[in-house]
Amino acid sequence: MTQSVVVQVGQCGNQIGCCFWDLALREHASVNQAVLIDMEEGVVNEILQGPLRDVFDSKQLITDISGSGNNWAVGHKVFGSLYQEQILEKLRKSAEHCDCLQCFFIIHSMGGGTGSGLGTFLLMMLKDEFPEVYRFVTSIYPSSEDDVITSPYNSMLAMKELNEHADCVLPIDNQQN
Repeated sequence: MTQSVVVQVGQCGNQIGCCFWDLALREHASVNQAVLIDMEEGVVNEILQGPLRDVFDSKQLITDISGSGNNWAVGHKVFGSLYQEQILEKLRKSAEHCDCLQCFFIIHSMGGGTGSGLGTFLLMMLKDEFPEVYRFVTSIYPSSEDDVITSPYNSMLAMKELNEHADCVLPIDNQQN
């Protein structure tokens, strides 16, 4: 019985999402509803060629080749507007396959451009299109040793959007121990 849609956004969101599905399918053997989004196609292509390739519907993927350049504004403003209808179509299709849709579970990073920017644009869309459905977010925060200079800015801009549009945020620190 499917009650949620997992949305994996950006490189980090898709990599963590694969680990999530690997564990979830071993423990629960459930059917998934997932939408994979990344503005660089490399990680999604790896997923489609990896051990979980049969888990994901190749029609529920959205990729580009240019990437967001670690820039929140590019992910949020440029790719959000450019892919809004396509993303909504994929989300609606996944929602239709649920027996009783209760939540969207978004996995994304706060430091990259696609994860932080497009990930929070997605939250805004979900709040408008599915106001009665919960929005749970796993946000991966950048390490203090992150070498991407824009990560702190991306995180701050994304936090405002999380505050406004997420029902629950599960923050994860990407710090290596």
